[in-house]
Amino acid sequence: MMRRGLGKVSTISDNYLEQQKLLHQIPEYGTASRDHAPMVMQFGKDHGAKSISDYGAGKCVLKHELNRLGWSDFQYYPYDPVFPEYGEPQPADLVCCIDVLEHVEPEYLESVLEDLQRIIVGVGLFTIHTGPAIKYLPNGQNAHLIQKPAKWWVPKLRNYFMIFQEITDENGFVVVVDPLSKL
Repeated sequence: MMRRGLGKVSTISDNYLEQQKLLHQIPEYGTASRDHAPMVMQFGKDHGAKSISDYGAGKCVLKHELNRLGWSDFQYYPYDPVFPEYGEPQPADLVCCIDVLEHVEPEYLESVLEDLQRIIVGVGLFTIHTGPAIKYLPNGQNAHLIQKPAKWWVPKLRNYFMIFQEITDENGFVVVVDPLSKL
């Protein structure tokens, strides 16, 4: 999820961070990247990625699944404020943000997008779910704080990124992006 850095723009509130910590106690929460690992592997290999930044890494399932699929010759940089031991978000050839942006508090979305823009050295691969989550926060709120269609997301993303590819399905969409700051 999001960074709280000292002296930096915050990307998550203290209250929401506590809600996320409680939700992450559920073993299957924070594991959505498992289903996307084959796509990430193909994309990463096609683009010659030697490093992956997993923004909103949860339980680092993406790394484990990529390794299980036979891809391990990359540096892996997880980031998730629920797990401060991961450290701050790190720049990488491939920045993955898998089923994370819909969990961001709306008032922090711009800060998170700036954070993602800052760490993309090569290319970004984001998946965004557009409907309600199956899970609920301990306070009773749906875990997807932003439930908006792609037509709402795309203009917001275009403020920070050039979108090279957009694939839509019944649950949401995937975008391949390059930060505008690089262009």
